[in-house]
Amino acid sequence: MNVSTAAPGLTPGLWNVDPAHSEVGFVIRHLMSKVRGHFTEFSGAVEIGIELKDVKVTAEIQAASIDTRSEDRDAHVRSAEFLDVDKYPVLTFASTGVRAEGEEYFLDGQLTIKDVSRPVALEIEFNGVGEDPWGGTRAGFSAKTTINRKDWGLEFNVPIGGEKLLLSDKLELLLEVQVVRA
Repeated sequence: MNVSTAAPGLTPGLWNVDPAHSEVGFVIRHLMSKVRGHFTEFSGAVEIGIELKDVKVTAEIQAASIDTRSEDRDAHVRSAEFLDVDKYPVLTFASTGVRAEGEEYFLDGQLTIKDVSRPVALEIEFNGVGEDPWGGTRAGFSAKTTINRKDWGLEFNVPIGGEKLLLSDKLELLLEVQVVRA
């Protein structure tokens, strides 16, 4: 499928992620509610080709930049019980393709956490393209997926009476990405 059909106005070439206008977030169930967090330091690029199959996306996330609005919790997630940021400072994503399923689009790729690479499929939404006030061209995307954190060795948990656990295994990844034409 042609990129211009799936994302009108998105032209071939290199587009860089604008971290000031993007967010890499997540949601996980903790006890009886959900905790949200995000990473404050990340970079990425999107190489647009003529066809969807030619699109390439790469991203790097600084693991230590996690922010859940609780310094104690952030320190725990940075520790060896979770992300082990001293040993594994960067999380990465590299796409393997874009595909359409009816009206929905998916970005397939390899997500690497703690040197464990596993396939993921991000459901993506194209939010449009336009000129910014500084003469640049920008495009926006939303993406989401749900992963099992244990697939990446993020095993820590605490039993809470019976079969209940402190944390769910499911972790929802939520991305709001603005890219700028290079």
